Amino acid sequence: MSARAIAEQNGAALTDSRADQTVAAQSRPRGAPQKKSNKRDIHGWVVLDKPVGMTSTHAVAVIKRLYAAKRAGHAGTLDPLASGCLPIALGEATKTVPYAVDSRKTYLFTVRWGEERDTDDAEGRVVATSDRRPDAAAIQALLPRFTGTIEQVPPRYSAIKVDGERAYDLARGGETLELAPRTIEIHHLQVIDMPDPDHAVLAAECGKGTYVRSLARDLGRALGALGHVSALRRNRVGPFHEADMIPLEQVEALCHRAAAGEGHLADTLLPIETALDDIPALAVSPADAARLSRGQAALLRGRDASIIRGVVQVAASGQLVAIAEVERGEIIPRRVFNLAGIAGRAGRKRVQDDVDNDRA
Repeated sequence: MSARAIAEQNGAALTDSRADQTVAAQSRPRGAPQKKSNKRDIHGWVVLDKPVGMTSTHAVAVIKRLYAAKRAGHAGTLDPLASGCLPIALGEATKTVPYAVDSRKTYLFTVRWGEERDTDDAEGRVVATSDRRPDAAAIQALLPRFTGTIEQVPPRYSAIKVDGERAYDLARGGETLELAPRTIEIHHLQVIDMPDPDHAVLAAECGKGTYVRSLARDLGRALGALGHVSALRRNRVGPFHEADMIPLEQVEALCHRAAAGEGHLADTLLPIETALDDIPALAVSPADAARLSRGQAALLRGRDASIIRGVVQVAASGQLVAIAEVERGEIIPRRVFNLAGIAGRAGRKRVQDDVDNDRA
């Protein structure tokens, strides 16, 4: 991914912080002293087990408030109807959001046969019905057509922009939309259960830009049964798995315990570099780390200097310094990290142990 693309995506992650500052400035009487902010420099990942009914934007706002963080963003929207893995980045971790967003995701979803809805999920209006009900064999036989690199038309009720407007806003306004198909990658698709003739439970592993709602819609049309998503759970986003997820009430409890001196906030957050699991790590000297922190290139040293190339995560003394590109023996920083403040340091087992202890 280019440095420009990363910068553009990270700009979105900083929107809440700038909006907060603007609202505060507008509401302050002219001439009044500026109120000191109690927001903190705090850096790391919370892998929220998002509950059904909550928007991703609201979830980020709640986590940001609990940690009193200056900046926050998420790695891939989940619809209100969906539950599960919503990785939320705080502080400098927002600079790694694109790496998580671009990674594979896995879902468990239920298709309700017999009804197609305008939103392609249970919250929409019924627009067509069918009396046909497919069996497991018919569904499984069709799945190869929807596996691999395919073209998919996004739902009309989606965040895709059409002439500068969000598709869901245009759809809610009554406009008829014809969204262009997109090329997506579905790596795995399988029937898991058929609890009754009206429902089928499937598992999917897919790449960036895939809409599970569209997948259910298209399966229903191909089978002649019509269908929509009636339940959806995301259980993985790249390096963030089911075992990393924490329910909202447990996040609240951990934050309250830390505030009472029964722990430290750093122990409730996964480190920033958790999102960079697929990127090779490179250790440098403190002197080179200082150069990279100033945005300056450093020479690659050591016996492997001639074979290392491409994107790397750079650390010094065990602390993340930058995401960089190695070109012709030089380490060129693309994203530099300033970890002043509180930086996540929890191992995955430690976060889960804290959650389990709180439940006990």
